[in-house]
Amino acid sequence: MFKRLLLTLAFSSSIIWFGSCAQKSQTTADQIEKAKEQHAAVVEQTQQQQKLLEEKTRKLQEENQQLQAQLQRLQEEKRELEKQKAQIAKIQKFQNVKAENLQSAQCEINPDLGVPLNPPQAKPGECFAIGYLPAKYKYEKVKVLVDAGGEKVITTPPKYKVVPKKILVREESKKIVVIPPVYKTVTEKVLVRPATTKKVVVRPAKYKWVTEKVLVEPAKKVWKRGRSFLTHAVATRFDPNTGDILCLVEVPPKYKYIKKKVMVEPPVVKEVPVPPVYKTITKKVLVKPAQTKEVVIPAVYKTVYVKELVEPAKVQKIKIPPKYDYVTKRVKVRDEQFLWVKVLCKDNMTKDAIIKLQKALKSKGYYRGPIDGIYGPLTQEAVVNFQKDNDIPITPGAVTLKTLQLLGIK
Repeated sequence: MFKRLLLTLAFSSSIIWFGSCAQKSQTTADQIEKAKEQHAAVVEQTQQQQKLLEEKTRKLQEENQQLQAQLQRLQEEKRELEKQKAQIAKIQKFQNVKAENLQSAQCEINPDLGVPLNPPQAKPGECFAIGYLPAKYKYEKVKVLVDAGGEKVITTPPKYKVVPKKILVREESKKIVVIPPVYKTVTEKVLVRPATTKKVVVRPAKYKWVTEKVLVEPAKKVWKRGRSFLTHAVATRFDPNTGDILCLVEVPPKYKYIKKKVMVEPPVVKEVPVPPVYKTITKKVLVKPAQTKEVVIPAVYKTVYVKELVEPAKVQKIKIPPKYDYVTKRVKVRDEQFLWVKVLCKDNMTKDAIIKLQKALKSKGYYRGPIDGIYGPLTQEAVVNFQKDNDIPITPGAVTLKTLQLLGIK
């Protein structure tokens, strides 16, 4: 009888031990699988963030290059505008000089203008005046450096893999034990996680604070000195040591009020489908029932999963070539000049000559006044505009022979 009881207990303990080992193995496998999924998700998220950062950096560099090129062009245009303003101011200042002052200015010429005091190679009967020839420019395309280029460093994170490793848990030993039942291992594909939906919060929940009454100390009964007819006395007893009458009194419960945050409006979520996860497992099928005998208990090993480095981190340098752009730049061909030019003498500025001049200017679209033979402001302005367009020295108070020649007046 005692031997049968001993065998029963041993058999029961062996079944419990194998059951607990199987449960622990299953729990460890689930944890490893979960760790693998979390690691893969973290790696994928890191790679996506790195790609987004590289794309933003590239766009910012391109925008910076465009802004620098645009700033350079604006600075060039600003300098050209300042030069044009200075030139226009000089022309306007020169146009305000009256014709008679220019005619009598042979002895009052400013030497700083680079003009000789007397007209060179002057002949009797010829008349001269000082003309202003503005600076001449031409536009040409110039190749400018937009971006000096350099190197772009791309860092590739290291790659890891999770591999199994077998470790010794318990060494081999001998003892009389209940031989566990014999099982055979079959492979079976089981569903680890069914197809579900994952909830993604679109709008968070709203909360509010409420006051709630919380029990601090429950109602209780205590013995107190007093008379038997005390209020709320449940029972009485006599204390022989003191001679007092003790009453069992009900003490009411104690409460306190606390503030509590409760949800007023639940969060708005949307469901995203998550595919099912399957796993291939080995299943034991009973082949032979349990027996008792002296057996050798083999060593026990445990398979754990460790992370090993597959590929170390890499740093790759990419050379970025310099970038150039073509901009239109105004180049000075000739500096401004003040020089003596032959003009129509005052005695020859007859009414008929001025009428011919006005007609010729009007036919070319420069003069819009009446044909009256008077060399007034409108005629003078038309002459100056014609001289500017034909690159002739500007003489506001006189008409140069070159102007008459180009207008076809003899």
